[in-house]
Formats: sequence, C-alpha cells, structure tokens
Amino acid sequence: MSAYRAFLLLEGGTAFAFSLIVTVNLVWQAQAAQLNPLQLVLVGTVLEATALIGEVPTGVVADVYSRRLAIVLGVLLMGGGFLIEGLLPRFDAILLGQVVWGLGATFLSGATQAWISDEIGQEDAAHAFLRGAQVQQVGTLVAVPISVAVAAQQLNAPILAGAVLLLGLGVGLALSMPERHFQPAERHERRPLLQTVGDGLHLVRGSPLLVTLLLLAAFFGMASEGFDRLWTPHILDNFSLPALLGLSTITWFGVLRGGGLVLAIVLTELARRRLDLGSGQTVARALFAADALRITSTVVFALTGEFGVALGAFWVASVLRSVTRPIYTSWLNQQLESGSRATVLSMSGQLDALGQVLGGPAIGAVGTISLRAALVITGLLLAPALGLYVRAIAQLRPAPLVRPAGGSE
Repeated sequence: MSAYRAFLLLEGGTAFAFSLIVTVNLVWQAQAAQLNPLQLVLVGTVLEATALIGEVPTGVVADVYSRRLAIVLGVLLMGGGFLIEGLLPRFDAILLGQVVWGLGATFLSGATQAWISDEIGQEDAAHAFLRGAQVQQVGTLVAVPISVAVAAQQLNAPILAGAVLLLGLGVGLALSMPERHFQPAERHERRPLLQTVGDGLHLVRGSPLLVTLLLLAAFFGMASEGFDRLWTPHILDNFSLPALLGLSTITWFGVLRGGGLVLAIVLTELARRRLDLGSGQTVARALFAADALRITSTVVFALTGEFGVALGAFWVASVLRSVTRPIYTSWLNQQLESGSRATVLSMSGQLDALGQVLGGPAIGAVGTISLRAALVITGLLLAPALGLYVRAIAQLRPAPLVRPAGGSE
C-alpha cells in the first residue's frame, strides 16, 4: 500500500470507528454504568491528564524508534481501551479504558503527521492533511446514523463494533503500512528520552515562530472544551426545536452534526484547492480571518434567541474549527526538523490538552449559572490567538537589508 493511501485509510478508519463509539458512549456511561455528574467529569479529566502525561514520551518513541510502530500501537491501544469500556459498565473499568485509549491517542498524535511528512515530503503532506481531514469528516458522517441504528438494538454494540474495527485496523496497518524514509537511530546512537525532549525544546526556543505556533495550541484547547461541553445543553435549554417534518430531538441533533460535517467537507476542499499552504503569511492571514469569524459566530450562537440564527452560527463556528486545524498542523509541520518532528507535534497536542484542562472546568462552573455567559466566554478565550497571528505575520516578514556605512548607492 502506498503511504498516501495508508494515511487516508488511517484517517478515515479511525474517524469512522471513533464516531461509532462516541455517538453513544456518553449515554452508555450515564445509563448502563450509572455514572453521576461528578464521575462523568472525572472520566474526562482522567482522559486529558493521560494526554498531558503521555504526549511527549510517545512522541519520542516515534522520533527515536519508528513512526509506524507508534501509529500501530496507538490504534491498537485505542481499540483496547474502548473494548474495556464497552464490556464493563463500571466506573473503575471506564476510567481504565480512558487511560488505555488516551495513551493510544497520544501515540498517534505527532507520529501520524511526522510519518506522512517523511514518506511523501512536506509540500505534499500539507495537502494530504486537508484531504485526510475530508476523509475523517466523511467517515464521521457515515458512522453517525449507523451507530444510532445499532444502538437501538443494543446500547453498547456500537462501542464494541468500533473497538473491534480499531483492533482490525491496527493489525492491517502493521501488515501493509510502509515506512521507507524514516531512519531509526542505531542502538548506540539512541538518546535518552529527556535528551530527545531537550532537543525538541532547543529547536522551539531557537525559533520565535515555533513558540508562537505552540502558544496557539493552548488557546485552541481553551476555546474548544467549553464549546464541546455546552452547545448541546444550550440548544436543549434555551430553544424549542421546530416541529419540522416531525423530526425528533435526537434526529435534530443528527441534522446539526451531519449538516456541519457536510459543510466542513466542502470548505476543506475549497481550502485545499485555493489556499497557498506553502506561504506562512497567507496561512496566518487566513487563520486570523477564520478565527475572528469563529469568535463572532460563537458569541452570536450564545446570545441569539432565534433558532435559525443559532443553527447558522453553530455551523459556522464548528465548521471553521474543523477546517482550520489541519491547516494549522500543516503550518506547524513545515517549521520542524525530521529528527524531532513527532516530539514537537506532541508538544502541541500537550498544550492543547493543557488548555482544555485549564479552560473546561472553569467554563463548566460558569455554565451552571448561565450557559449563554459561558459560551460567550468560550468564544472570547480564542481572542488572544488573533494577536498571535499578527505576531506570526511580523515574524515571517524578511528582515530589512542594512547597508554598510559609507556604502555606495
């Protein structure tokens, strides 16, 4: 299998399996496992803590030993974690499942982007990230109605099916996934984990632009967690869903999610065709405009009392988030050296997780008083990213030529 096809299979397969699972796993946790609100929050906290701890060490595995190994381990661990959750509806087992699948996700984070960049080159990888995002969106969209239909027969069946698919995908990738351009360090050349991390930090400290890009990841995390947690109760508590074509509440939420995915697929294709991903300034300006519109649409979504306006604002905010992440990843990836690429990309994932841990509980606390206020704050938490884009544009400008004293005109 070619590296490009293996990449699309990885992106689409994991998205399809993950969507099968997450469409119903919160219901499984609340109903079958009977977790109370505090336990549900703790489940998410354990997952994010696992990401914080595991991101960089697993990135080092990819940089020192093998990106392919890290990816295969990641997919298998994700499948194993969800299998534990789907088989054992108990709080302790679900916590264990979060640790296992969260660790698997950290193996994939950074390693996937580093692997495909090595195999097909940075320029082609930039477009592959956008195509991979589209494949993810299609896989997610297709899985939603299947998950709902299967769950109607047995609630944990989509979780188990998704887990088995992930395990099968991991085995399939182990047998067919190429790794031709990565050169693992010889045994006597392998550096300790802390040294590899140190090399990545040295690279970051030596590049003001990299510092700016990593700071962006923290604000992405802060702004995403509150939106993810609160948009559903905001719709349920503050709007009466229209009685259109006899759609049930569950079907309406399928329309909300599915419509956003269709729009994201279209917009991602436009970005892939029209955006010059090799120009840092062009990318920075595009992301500035997208995030400014995302902030505005999130605030509109929070404050409007009209369902139609809220629906449009929700789609704008969620679609822009979906489209801008692969563009950001491509931009960050282009600044990295092969030897520490997975480690630094994992640092980005770690800062995203840190932003979610810092922003999520505080926004949730505000949400217990006012969902509208919490969503407004969520949108504004992304505002510092706009300043970072301006900083990045300035950092990308070539330094002015300085003529030597007494030089001729």
